[in-house]
Amino acid sequence: QVQLVESGGGLVQAGGSLRLSCGASGRTFSSYAMAWFRQAPGKEREFVAAISWRGGSTYYADSVKGRFTISRDNAKNTVYLQMNSLQPEDTAVYYCAAREIWDATLFGADEYDYWGQGTQVTVSS
Repeated sequence: QVQLVESGGGLVQAGGSLRLSCGASGRTFSSYAMAWFRQAPGKEREFVAAISWRGGSTYYADSVKGRFTISRDNAKNTVYLQMNSLQPEDTAVYYCAAREIWDATLFGADEYDYWGQGTQVTVSS
């Protein structure tokens, strides 16, 4: 069992930056691949970024590639999402998620076993 708690959301102007954090407790954090998803009102939850157990591999949605960076600190049981050049279309609730398997199914929300409660990111134009 893993418990996940996100923080760092807020209101920012277009072009600004935010860093989200997701702290984990429970079973060994380094045993889990981690990801960030987001869900805007009226839309399905969508993949944003994922990182492998030791951080050696990362994947990004095309919509955030070059602007967002996912990283992790296993000593602190924390995964981060640095978001730069934010745009109004990035407005959503951002969730972190965990799973033990690192494979081609990592882009699907249904493939993750543990979720945080979400943190709101609002980007004003």
